[in-house]
Amino acid sequence: MDKEERDFNQNELKELEDAVLIAEELVSNYYKMSSTQWFKSRYDIKTLKELKPEEIVDGPFAQVLGYEAKKQDGAVSISAMNYYNVCFQDSAILRKIAQNSELMLLPFLVYITVHELVHIVRFSKFEQRYLASSEAQCAMEEERKVHQITASILKGVQISGIDAVINYYHEWLIN
Repeated sequence: MDKEERDFNQNELKELEDAVLIAEELVSNYYKMSSTQWFKSRYDIKTLKELKPEEIVDGPFAQVLGYEAKKQDGAVSISAMNYYNVCFQDSAILRKIAQNSELMLLPFLVYITVHELVHIVRFSKFEQRYLASSEAQCAMEEERKVHQITASILKGVQISGIDAVINYYHEWLIN
């Protein structure tokens, strides 16, 4: 990491934890999913400290990386499931908050988390193929859809500063 790169501190990690709890509830309600359905689409939230070098990217504030996990029963694989890591890019998020006085950390983290969880739900429900999500044209269309769904989920939510975050992403919300 260069001198401008830094991990979330303890207070920022607490805000991320709060954002994840809020986002999970909002996305669960939007998709009418129970908590047991959430566990079927397993995922972990990772921050810069926990990321492997290949999970650190320049540009996005977070990314979803998909894996296939296989449960083993002795020597025979009995089932496979999709598994996702939501990789937060701490430095990019903190730089953007520092550069834009209208953005506050908690609502920004809520937006990012809702956005990434929507991706996971869409992958899990086969509304979007994970492998196709990296193809340029397909990726842009999917990002636009996910930003629109994210804005719909967050519309009217009573979180101080969320309107500024939705406004920040306005260009993605235009058809």
